[in-house]
Amino acid sequence: MLAFQHRVLEEAQDPTNPLLERVKFLAILGSNLDEFFMVRVAGLLAQVDAGTTETGPDRMSPSAQLVAIRRDVKKLFAEAHRCWRDLSDALREAGVQVLDYGELSDKQRRAAEAFFRNTAFPVLTPLAFDPGRPFPHISNRSLNLAVLIRDKQGQERFARIKVPSTLPQLVPLDPPRKQRAKRRPPKELNFVWLEQVIAANLESLFPGMHVVEAHPFHVTRDAELAIKELEAEDLLESIEAGVRQRRFGDVVRLKVTANMPEGMLEILTSNLEVQPGELYKIHGPLSLSRFMDLYGIDRADLKEAPFIPATPAALQNPDDEDMFAAIRRQDILLHHPFDSFQPVVDFLRKAALDPNVLAIKMTLYRVGRNSPIVAALLEAMEEGKQVAVLLELKARFDEESNIEWARALEREGVHVVYGLLGLKIHCKAAMVVRREADTIRRYVHLSTGNYNAVTAHTYTDIGLFTADEEIASDTTDLFNYLTGYSAKESFRKLLVAPVTLREQLEAMVEREIQHKAQGRGGHLIFKMNALEDPAMIRMLYGASQAGVKVDLLVRGICCLRPGIAGVSENIQVISIVGRFLEHSRLFYFRNGGDDEIYAGSADLMPRNINRRVEALFPLSDPALVEHVKTCVLGTYLADTVKARRMQTDGSYVRVKPSGDPLNAQAVLLERTRPRKK
Repeated sequence: MLAFQHRVLEEAQDPTNPLLERVKFLAILGSNLDEFFMVRVAGLLAQVDAGTTETGPDRMSPSAQLVAIRRDVKKLFAEAHRCWRDLSDALREAGVQVLDYGELSDKQRRAAEAFFRNTAFPVLTPLAFDPGRPFPHISNRSLNLAVLIRDKQGQERFARIKVPSTLPQLVPLDPPRKQRAKRRPPKELNFVWLEQVIAANLESLFPGMHVVEAHPFHVTRDAELAIKELEAEDLLESIEAGVRQRRFGDVVRLKVTANMPEGMLEILTSNLEVQPGELYKIHGPLSLSRFMDLYGIDRADLKEAPFIPATPAALQNPDDEDMFAAIRRQDILLHHPFDSFQPVVDFLRKAALDPNVLAIKMTLYRVGRNSPIVAALLEAMEEGKQVAVLLELKARFDEESNIEWARALEREGVHVVYGLLGLKIHCKAAMVVRREADTIRRYVHLSTGNYNAVTAHTYTDIGLFTADEEIASDTTDLFNYLTGYSAKESFRKLLVAPVTLREQLEAMVEREIQHKAQGRGGHLIFKMNALEDPAMIRMLYGASQAGVKVDLLVRGICCLRPGIAGVSENIQVISIVGRFLEHSRLFYFRNGGDDEIYAGSADLMPRNINRRVEALFPLSDPALVEHVKTCVLGTYLADTVKARRMQTDGSYVRVKPSGDPLNAQAVLLERTRPRKK
């Protein structure tokens, strides 16, 4: 996991990336590390508290892992803040300055004071800590100011002020521009961090007191929900309670500035019950994720050029009265974000308004807020359609949003199923049931990614529209499995976890080994987010030993080691970190020359294969199979700009171009004819 964060940091350090894109990668690094501590480190700390000494595949106990994590994270922080200092200098040359409060001119200081007086001051709530008032609760991922004040009697007291996340984290110091007929973005922008503005104006919050000093600190808590599903009478209420309880999880990391005095540090560590290994002294901004505010400024010249996603040619036929006719004619593949996500929204909207549509069934995992997908489902309900939604409440860090959508859908009469006991519903499927003449036809959309119109612009995912009867029948069986009672043990074309996916994937790998043994060649290309499952790793080692060529495109965690003589010399592992987050899962089998490709929601991890409902779907159209094999997977494997190749020891090195450099994501953008706005 941390090896992936180093690759993210490399993108922030890469001078060939536009300046604000580099800032964005710093923000992503910060957000990723927050989640890493909230879940992974919290889990290890729980194991240590429980006295667990068992070792994993790396032969490290939980306590040893924590020591190694601390060492690596400290290195990451040091490199990230060094990167920020370099970026800050480069941004200053480009006319964007993030200033320290002490650097402000008189005019800029007046602007900052006006912001504090008019905007920040009414929001702030100082919380005292004394014998009459307990130490205040410090919420998860919050940035705060620890303040030491002295009263007129010379008594020193501690207080805490939360830096509001609802306010701009970077306070603008330039006067508002007048509206012009043709708006042009400013070339020079100046900011100061919000906490520095608050710290410089603390006297207003503590009138009659002397402010001795103030120092920022940042808290990260255990955020893993422990839902006892078998004991829960109402899963929605149980998860809602768990989300509330998350704010009170144990502190797993405390970040402070390197110059925080020991007395103030003692107050924090003792009251937050922070152990020495959970304390990080930082030379720079405490919350890297807040750099996303800087990325949002109006300087398009410092970002990647915008593009307009393409619409597949099959959906551009002006003679079609609806897109159902296009789907009947042929399977339609979407490769986001290069292809637009709008056809997915249109599919549901058209279904909502079509008088011949009888029902819509859909799984939802992470839809985000202001979702056009949910709006279409609500519209379908208003139009009298039967709507059933499998909404996974246990989608980590999206529970609160999903609870809101569940209640909104239920209020309108939608059949909402929250999940299955012991399993997360992670598959991505939508089905429209339509009356056509004297028959009923089903139209299906299956995907590797979430039905989220926002992340569809930044995540790479594969989606498929099809009217294939066997896939439609499988999808019907899948929904019945999710909403009712089913002991179904087989599907026609879909590979469904935890029912058939493992068994069938292993059988197809074994089939590849047999093809190789019988002289028909052997080649596997698997693309996924993570590879952790021990049984699948052993299968891939076995394929390599049989002479099968194995190309693995693994964005994040990969527990397999390539290039080991006699074990994995026929395996290469490539990780691509670029402009878009690689999220599609694709599984290619040469199959003796009769190529097969499956796409879907599952990574090769025990949790995906054993404890989630996942679905892999086949591409049946030979043209689509060839396109994905050559133009998608082939392009990723040829990348020499954003690709890193794993070494035998698990480290990564950049792929060196032997000819002209090739950036796979840029090539895929070019193929879909991106146009400037």
